[in-house]
Amino acid sequence: MSPRPADFATRAIHHGYRAEENQGALVPPIHVSATFGFPDSASAAACFAGERPGYIYTRIANPTLDLLEQRIAALEQAEAAVAFASGMGAITATLWTLLSPGDEILVDTTLYGCTFSFLHHGLARFGVRVRHVDLTRPEALAEAFSPATRIVYFETPANPNMRIVDIAAVAEQAKARGALVVVDNTYCSPFLQRPLTLGADIVVHSATKYLGGHGDLTAGLVATSAELATRIRMEGLKDLTGAALSPHDAHGILRGLKTLHLRMERHCDNAQAIAEWLEAHPAVASVAFPGLASHPQHALAARQMDRFGGMLAFELHGGLLAGQRFMDALELITRAVSLGDAETLAQHPASMTHSTYSPEQRAAHGISEGLIRLSAGLEHIDDILADLARALDFAAVAPLSVAA
Repeated sequence: MSPRPADFATRAIHHGYRAEENQGALVPPIHVSATFGFPDSASAAACFAGERPGYIYTRIANPTLDLLEQRIAALEQAEAAVAFASGMGAITATLWTLLSPGDEILVDTTLYGCTFSFLHHGLARFGVRVRHVDLTRPEALAEAFSPATRIVYFETPANPNMRIVDIAAVAEQAKARGALVVVDNTYCSPFLQRPLTLGADIVVHSATKYLGGHGDLTAGLVATSAELATRIRMEGLKDLTGAALSPHDAHGILRGLKTLHLRMERHCDNAQAIAEWLEAHPAVASVAFPGLASHPQHALAARQMDRFGGMLAFELHGGLLAGQRFMDALELITRAVSLGDAETLAQHPASMTHSTYSPEQRAAHGISEGLIRLSAGLEHIDDILADLARALDFAAVAPLSVAA
């Protein structure tokens, strides 16, 4: 078998593993050992010196994690990958490795709340300058670069308001100035979008989401060049964060990858149907979903994404109060953070995932107080729409005023 078959689904199921090399086991074994023995002291010294490959300690590498890393690298079309205990572990280890006091990182207007918090309450405390730029405007990025710029970082689509950034255009500008481009590809997974093929240098994932797919583990992944992966592993993972993924959770992601292509098709189908249905509903003020012609960056999304994903955001007439009433009326749809699970999930970013922003910061960064984020699950579309209809009917009924 070719080490990298052409089809995505085949790679997700087979890449990097041969049953005949593992006593015929169809399913890759879980290597639970924390440490690894050596045949002699010279072999141990060579491994520690980086002169020969080998496993030393699971915080650095492990055979189960190694298989996951090979498979993610194949799916993202990267040279190498590194696994972490969470998406934030992947992000923080990458940025701690590549940035130093006096450096500058340019980030998009809108970011996931914990990423925003890490940048402003973490990196900034240690002398790294963080600057937000509207990366949907190429001219704004061109004006923002300075001699200290080392990294351009963004999500596309952005969490939670579904902004789309032109990966190739940003990468072209960054490379001309010697800066690295880091893209959070969590919303898409490599099934829908592969930023490295568009010029990005590093891809980060919360593998908790679509890659795992079942809401039963937390994990993160980085895919990049072999050189950068080694640096991130030996500095950001081994020494700076220690955010090591457990072999059991790595095995769970490997299992999730086998059905990723099937799940993503259903997520995309359901999200498209939900977005179109919501856009036509009189109680809905606006819907943000790149698969709608009304999305301002619909054409760009169609260029750099294979499909439009399973995430959407919307606002109701009546703003925050109507949104709260809608959320409280949901029955099938679960009120919960995270995304990419089999279950459809709804959450209110201003009070949940993006509560690390102040109200003023949310307003400045394009996150309205009434915005609702929806992760389309795998349930039958008729059942999802029926629950949305019930909740919208409830939200549209004005609460009775209370006499003084």
